[in-house]
Amino acid sequence: MYLAIDIGGTKTLIALFSKHGRVIKRLKFKTSKNARIFLNDLTEGLAGFRRSKIKSVTVAIPGLVQNNYTVKFGNRDWNNIDIYGPIKNLFDCPIYFENDANLAALFESFRLPGKVVFLTFSTGIGGGIAEKNRILPESAGFEPGHRKYTFDGRTKEWEDIAAASAIEAAHHVDYATSLRTKMELTDIANRIYLGLPDIIKEYHPDTIIIGGPMGKTFKLYSKYFPSDLGVKLRRPKRPNESVIYGCYIYAKQKERE
Repeated sequence: MYLAIDIGGTKTLIALFSKHGRVIKRLKFKTSKNARIFLNDLTEGLAGFRRSKIKSVTVAIPGLVQNNYTVKFGNRDWNNIDIYGPIKNLFDCPIYFENDANLAALFESFRLPGKVVFLTFSTGIGGGIAEKNRILPESAGFEPGHRKYTFDGRTKEWEDIAAASAIEAAHHVDYATSLRTKMELTDIANRIYLGLPDIIKEYHPDTIIIGGPMGKTFKLYSKYFPSDLGVKLRRPKRPNESVIYGCYIYAKQKERE
């Protein structure tokens, strides 16, 4: 069996996969902002999987990973946090680290033709690039959320304009997915559309997948995009679980290497 760990900005999801890719067991808990508390919660959560025969563990990180180690941990000041140690103490098997958006791109692009750009609009904006069922090298430095754009007369990073958290703050709601009026959906469309032309110009994708919470309501607001971008746009197959299923595919690929 294969263990997948998706460490998100607000929640952490642990999933146990069978060898055929079926989820056998799930555990979700809030991702604490305190690194010590988070590690304790992670260790306690993983302890419940110790009796399973684990072939490998894949950890999805919301940040940069180099040489199978966390380099920059997203919006958390966790650059020196040791996640590998506690996991290794529990499981005597290979442990892989990869960016969460890359893993989501791997799953959502699986068996799709051409190059696919996956964008996740959540606490921030992340992204991954995949083709022929593989994460592409240019995905390593792909940080779309930090690109700057002018919106409502102010210049900000794209994720401060269009991430689900930014949309929630702008509309004073708990969940961006609750917005339904034409005015609200048009505003969402304009915010998300901002960065898409530059991504298309630079990476020439055949398909762009809008993931994260904003992937759930994609069909509602996408019809209000200012113009046709000339590429296929689609919602994810599994908006809430793209990352953990990407962990499973990644583990299987590593197993064959």
